Amino acid sequence: MTSSDNALAAPVLPGLAAGQPRWQRWALIVSVHLAGIALWEAAVRVFDIQQFILPAPSRVLASLGNENLSWLSNTAVTALEVFAGYTLGVVLGILAALLFVTSRKLMLLVFPLLVTLNMIPKVALGPLIIVWFSYGIGPNILITFSLCFFPILLTTIRGLNETEPDLLDLVRALKGSRWQLFRHIQLPGSLPYVFSGMKVATVLAVAGAVVGEFIASDKGLGYLMIQVQASLDIPAVFMAVLLITALGVLLYMLVLLLERLFITQDARLQ
Repeated sequence: MTSSDNALAAPVLPGLAAGQPRWQRWALIVSVHLAGIALWEAAVRVFDIQQFILPAPSRVLASLGNENLSWLSNTAVTALEVFAGYTLGVVLGILAALLFVTSRKLMLLVFPLLVTLNMIPKVALGPLIIVWFSYGIGPNILITFSLCFFPILLTTIRGLNETEPDLLDLVRALKGSRWQLFRHIQLPGSLPYVFSGMKVATVLAVAGAVVGEFIASDKGLGYLMIQVQASLDIPAVFMAVLLITALGVLLYMLVLLLERLFITQDARLQ
């Protein structure tokens, strides 16, 4: 059982034994979610809650049958914005961290400026991005990237700077090149930090895409939420929220999978 699985199971079922089989943990996690849905359905029916306040899960699921809402195409658009903006943030965030770590002058001159720019609320930048780049998928990807970039940059810089000085001195004493120093020492040691930033950025990626669609868009789940909200189709609003959540969970699971592939179990347990 890996710590990645533990991280998923612990928030829901913190009392599970460490040696419990993986399938049992996943079964319990799924069971908790299903129990929550069943409780939601029961509460709506027992207390006769109006649909425009809190629709039952069965009514939410039934909204998928409305072909006029184009669920598949709108979900595909939001997924493209989330995954493309996130990938761009990861790649450029890591590359920028490498530049800052290798150049103290660059770190001194440029990094404080990036910190200041990151303090600007992205919602406030949204209208400007629309003016500069029109509206559509491209600007929404850019907004998503702007939210994901900085956390990945920070954690990667921290990971690269946490390398033990003795290891660096040893490689230099053995006449190792800068590339060998990075490839065999700094990069493996920084991966736990990189993946920590990537996990945080999964939440921000979903938020960025939806914010962009709220500001100005003619497609996507965020745009769809605004349309159905105007007609008080609350079950469809809930369905859009659930689909957006599913995209975020899928992205997070992919990051966990990559973490298991590239980081040893001992490193993940630290």
